[in-house]
Amino acid sequence: MNLNSVAANENASVPAVVLHWPPTLKIVNEHFFEFCQANKELRIERSVSGDCEIMAPTGGATGRRNLSLAAQLYNWAECDGSGVTFDSSTGFTLPNGAIRSPDVSWVKRTRLAALTPEQKQRFLPLCPDFVIELRSPSDLMQTLQYKMHEYIENGASLGWLIDPENQQALVFQADHAIVTLNKPEILSGEDLLAGFRLDMQKIWAIGF
Repeated sequence: MNLNSVAANENASVPAVVLHWPPTLKIVNEHFFEFCQANKELRIERSVSGDCEIMAPTGGATGRRNLSLAAQLYNWAECDGSGVTFDSSTGFTLPNGAIRSPDVSWVKRTRLAALTPEQKQRFLPLCPDFVIELRSPSDLMQTLQYKMHEYIENGASLGWLIDPENQQALVFQADHAIVTLNKPEILSGEDLLAGFRLDMQKIWAIGF
């Protein structure tokens, strides 16, 4: 499969390329990190079963939306000071062993302070407190919902799954049913991100 052709077709609905490692081949986190560093042009995740999931680069509309999400959360976080924002290139080793890279994420500073300088240079060994996944035309909704449940089950307090094509936002919280919002104008950060309000008009309209 040509990954560049997948990214170029913004109307396609093609799942990630999945590589299945043989059961006898155990890829330790250090080797997986080096593998990702050698292929920086790709976004690579590892499932809890050990499969390697390779996502193609995004198209322009998705890239623009991703940047808007990260910028809005970053600007709020810099003023608030209680946590740190990370972009889609950041890997997190979840408690279940999966390695994920949410489109946007936020972690409390108190948790990051417990990490060693070496840990901060590698995939962060924790699950973010807050995650955002943005659906691109090449993403399967079922796959993204699985990831959102995985984040919550591994310690995330709040997660947003944003679907620009249908102009919907799905809100995930621990011990709560999924809430589906149709074309919301604002998403509130709840108690976790007090005062954060995501302007969805900048997500629905890409601005170019």
